[in-house]
Amino acid sequence: MLGLGLIATAALADEQRISFPANYKTQFQNYLSLDRVQNDDQIIRLFANDAAIEAAKQGRELPYGSVIVGEVYKAKTDEDGKVVTSSLDRRIRDKLAAIAVMEKGEGWGDKFPENLRNGDWDFAIFSPGGERLNKDLNACRSCHAPLAKTQHLFSLEHLAQ
Repeated sequence: MLGLGLIATAALADEQRISFPANYKTQFQNYLSLDRVQNDDQIIRLFANDAAIEAAKQGRELPYGSVIVGEVYKAKTDEDGKVVTSSLDRRIRDKLAAIAVMEKGEGWGDKFPENLRNGDWDFAIFSPGGERLNKDLNACRSCHAPLAKTQHLFSLEHLAQ
């Protein structure tokens, strides 16, 4: 029985219900850019669609169809491989490494075990050119799962500004 559960979870990790939002740079709002807290060699620029922004500004739960996009950049490094920071002590952006997408869909969370459930949010990771990357999305799910009080987002309060 346990083996079937593991197979089901692995199959869910491969489910491709999120498409690359090719128009995010022109149709979404860039609401936050910062050094990535979880990775000391990355910078992230966050974008959200109108549905997510309007709900956040009104203090409501983000509706189905909300999409958050994170452009993940490598931080610039010196010749010794150490991260370079600016005079503001911020990392300096280098190459775009990946584009992470969170999208909320009706019933999407129902199939995940409790420790990977993010309400009805799910995740996808794409190359800078928009090709789906074969990454373990359970790492994203488990990192965001404890954030139920902020709708599984690290940046909800910024989205509402």
